[in-house]
Amino acid sequence: MRQIARSRAGVLVGLAGASAVLFGAFGAHALRNVLDPAHRELWHTAVEYHAWHALALVLAVGLGNGRAGRCAVFAFALGIVLFSGSLYALALGAPRWVGIITPFGGVAFVVGWVALGLALRPRTD
Repeated sequence: MRQIARSRAGVLVGLAGASAVLFGAFGAHALRNVLDPAHRELWHTAVEYHAWHALALVLAVGLGNGRAGRCAVFAFALGIVLFSGSLYALALGAPRWVGIITPFGGVAFVVGWVALGLALRPRTD
């Protein structure tokens, strides 16, 4: 990646990781007595996928090359927003139709992993 793009991607990694920790702490402390067990489980799933894919962003930014690497960064970030974001919203009482968004985030995660795999292939120049 070009230096400016890598710098922006680095900021994205920092935001993704920090927000995963903050959302996890918020759920564990502020929402502990607010959410019922089913909604706490939704929140937990959202945080778990958020955190794992923040780490995947680190790999994509640090090791991903070329177009596939950029695709992986974009797909992981989009997956965090769509998948985890929709689960956070559902846990907080959003209408059930918001759940329609969740699978699109899951697909973005899958695309991100495939793109990362392609980006990590040895170059054959």
